[in-house]
Formats: sequence, structure tokens, C-alpha cells
Amino acid sequence: MRVLVTGGAGFIGSHTVVKLIEAGHEPIIVDSFINSSPVVIDRIEQITGRRPSLHAIDLTDRGDTDRAVSEAAPDAVIHFAGLKAVGESVSEPLRYYRNNIVSTLNLVDAMESAGVRRLVFSSSATVYGDRRVPPFREDADLLEATNPYGQTKVMIERILSDLSRAAANWDIALLRYFNPVGAHPSGLIGENPRGIPNNIAPYITQVAVGRLPELSVYGGDYATADGTGARDYIHVQDLADGHITALTTLDQARGLRIWNLGTGVATTVLELVDAFERASGTKIPYTIIERRAGDIASAWADPTLAQEQMGWSARLTLDDMARDAWHWQQLNPHGFDAPSS
Repeated sequence: MRVLVTGGAGFIGSHTVVKLIEAGHEPIIVDSFINSSPVVIDRIEQITGRRPSLHAIDLTDRGDTDRAVSEAAPDAVIHFAGLKAVGESVSEPLRYYRNNIVSTLNLVDAMESAGVRRLVFSSSATVYGDRRVPPFREDADLLEATNPYGQTKVMIERILSDLSRAAANWDIALLRYFNPVGAHPSGLIGENPRGIPNNIAPYITQVAVGRLPELSVYGGDYATADGTGARDYIHVQDLADGHITALTTLDQARGLRIWNLGTGVATTVLELVDAFERASGTKIPYTIIERRAGDIASAWADPTLAQEQMGWSARLTLDDMARDAWHWQQLNPHGFDAPSS
């Protein structure tokens, strides 16, 4: 199957491209490299022995998007591309709404023009907001995220849901995944944030490797096992498998499908720190500070539907996540800015 992968040089996208190649598919990457590096293409080739074709464009450009989809002539699309920093979205909401929504509309229009109507969309657990009691289930209604980034995911889900109702020939999967951690076992690709990490795992590994002095833990008085916030962490390899499985499941499960991709287990911040200390053999210094606005005590998935309808479930453990993320950071202490050693 020829699969166009938008944001295919990003963290989750690159791991999914590797899985697509290993499964015998032909991925075509679309990426603007706003939040990623061209070095990833070289690393994918090192891992798989195949170099995926690339369209280095911005999906907010309608003409470039039309040309990329037309030239790629894919059988399906996996859509990862988008701005994704929660804090930045609060300070620059218009940029996030414009980029994430316009790019998706351009992509869907280009797909329709090219007669391509199978789409897997990278959504997020952020769509569940802060008004629900975990575990979160896909049948939750009246979704309302707590930040503009999450709201773009809510809006795109609504757009794609409306499209599915209006056009029965579209097959769409909305994948709501939780907190990705880890890296490819080779250590050649992993999470490579620009500037200070927004996500906790690369922050921890950068503390462990000496790039940052300590971890700030937001809140130590939540109603959890140790007072710190608890989240559903999932290995990026399991997450990539989920995208491949969703793509193939759409062959039989037609129409619109919504699946959580998570482990169903909540892990506190301090439990995550412990896992990285075991993996790295390094003490991770941290300071507990005030809660962060918009955060909730606990969030984890009910992954039952994905298990029942796709036959997918997470296989890798928290220790696997910490081991592979630390291996990536050790080999790439400055991310893709310097060659791996």
C-alpha cells in the first residue's frame, strides 16, 4: 500500500514510517521540518535500508498540498502534521488554529480531488479535557479541551466526523493516544524537541545527560499514590503499531472509527522518574513546585475498543520506554544537531 505520511519526520511519524516499511508498505513523507529534522530521513534509511520519498512542503499551502497528494498517488493517508506545544498554543492561539485546521482542510480537499478517501488522523487524549473521570472512553460526548492545541484536535475530529456522515465513501480512523515515550531500539530516531522540552520524558533524559539541571514537577498534592500527577504512558513503538493496525483495519471496518491508544495504566511522575533512574543508573534531581493551570490529577485510557475491534494492545512496559528513550539520548546527547556516536 502507498501511504502518504504527513509529519513523517516527526517523533511518532518517523517511527510509523519505519513500521510501514517493515510491513511491506511504501510510505511517502510530507514534512515542513518546522518541528523536525531532515536528518531523520537518513536515519530511517539506516534502520530499514530504504529511503522514503519526501515532499518538503507546508500543508497550509494549498497548491503545494494538491501537487504532493497528486504526485504521491497514495492509497491512504496518515495525518500527523501540526503544531503541538500546549504552552505555545496558549500564547499563540491564532497560529495554532490557522496552521492545524487549515492544513487539515487543504489535505482533505486534496485527497478528495485525487480520489483518496482513507485517512488515519493523529488525535490526542487532550480532547477529553478536564471534566471527566478516568479511564477515558471513546463514547464521551461534548468534547472540550483545556488549551488551543487540544481544541484544534477537537475541531478537526468534528470536521472529519461531519465529512464521514456526509460522504459514505470516506473511511476515517481518529486515534486518541495518550503520552508517548521511548524511541526506536537502535537509538537512531527518538524524541527531539526544539528548545526546552514540553514533554516530560525528554526533559528527564536531558537532566540525566546533563543538558538541564533538574526536573520541575508540577504539583505534589494530587490524590494519587505519591501526590504527583498520573498519566498513561505508551511506548512510541506500540503507538506506531497502532497506526499500522488502524490503517489495515479500515479495510473491513468502514466509515468513521475512534480508538484510544493507551495502556490503561496510570503512572505518576515520580514513578516515571524512578523508571528513568533505573534505566540510566543516574539520580534525576527534581523539585516539586505549584500545580500548573489546566493540569488534572490523573488521566488514562480505556483501551478496550482498540483491543476488540483492531486486535491491538500495548505490549511494551514502562521500563522498556525508559530504556529506549535513555539509549536514544545517550547516543544523541544534542539530538539531531550532532551525529550519533
